[in-house]
Amino acid sequence: MKSLGKRPEGSRLERLQASRLWTGAGFRNRHPILPGLRDPNTPPPTLREFLCKSDRRVPPAPLPAVDPLDTWRRPPGSGLRVTWLGHSTLLIEIDGLRVLTDPVWGLRASPLRVAGPRRFQPVPVPLRALPPIDLVLISHDHYDHLDYPTIRQLRRRHMPFVTSLGVGAHLEAWGVPAAQITELDWWESYTLPGADLTVTATPSQHFSGRTPGTRNTTLWSSLVIRARKHTVFFSGDTGLTTEYQSIRDRFGRFDLTMLEVGAFHPSWGDMHLGPENALKALALLGGGMFLPIHWGTFALGMHAWDEPAESLLQRAPRAGAHLMMPRLGEPTEPAHTEEVRPWWREARSGGRRRALGSLVGGTLPKSLPWPLD
Repeated sequence: MKSLGKRPEGSRLERLQASRLWTGAGFRNRHPILPGLRDPNTPPPTLREFLCKSDRRVPPAPLPAVDPLDTWRRPPGSGLRVTWLGHSTLLIEIDGLRVLTDPVWGLRASPLRVAGPRRFQPVPVPLRALPPIDLVLISHDHYDHLDYPTIRQLRRRHMPFVTSLGVGAHLEAWGVPAAQITELDWWESYTLPGADLTVTATPSQHFSGRTPGTRNTTLWSSLVIRARKHTVFFSGDTGLTTEYQSIRDRFGRFDLTMLEVGAFHPSWGDMHLGPENALKALALLGGGMFLPIHWGTFALGMHAWDEPAESLLQRAPRAGAHLMMPRLGEPTEPAHTEEVRPWWREARSGGRRRALGSLVGGTLPKSLPWPLD
């Protein structure tokens, strides 16, 4: 079970315990939960409901996707281009450098090969076909953001990894040399050697852990990427927090803002944004071009697979948001975006997918700590 990772120890443990976010037993969110984010009258779904009740939680067939390899061979004319590869995995080309976020190519967001949330959408490009990467960013250690088989392949590329406090213990246990790992506390920064690129870990409102016994033993972060001419924001996983105003005050307006919009539920509304709160977060961050992420790959909530996209398509114009929703694998420059076309509606109707309930056998427990990611 190497995919479970490893607990921080030694100097790594000492450093995280010195963080002002450390309580003595784990990390905590600093900001009080805003009123109305969590509905106390709505119980979390049972595991049986999560696994067996489909309710359009997966599309009837794979979604439209684009092969980005030819486009990646040409530099972006504007200096900033992003390719959404599914869920929270993005290849960001920024002022001549390539940054990969929360890389997940694995079949399941789970420590097991035969159980757990299974991806319903393949990655548009094989991991081995990626161009040279200058930096890998990992926001936190949940399975849909930190994937054991993906890291095992990426470690052969000998590039730096930047992540939140404590998460480096997993990376090192999986073969990434300690010298290639940098862990950040909130507001700490890393500068890529020999390059004009700085990454700053910034606040988010979430939690961590790869087993119930390791909950909150590593930190979670949003991330700001600042290069020579462009600055972008990557949310990782988060609920709505007015700390986004502080991020805007420090960094100004972003050329691109990537915010999570999927896996929301009223019972854990403080830990994920969902479409409505993502638009509120965008306003706190100063508006600008908005790329929704954390949807279209895994069924991690109880809502329909396309609800985040359809909701944003309806809400964004009323909120004055500049929505950017490229197809999976479609390299797109924020400076040259077109009106959003609802490509996700083109999912083929032919064929039937395996029921979610068939992914796990045996007797299911009645409850589980929620959310899973």
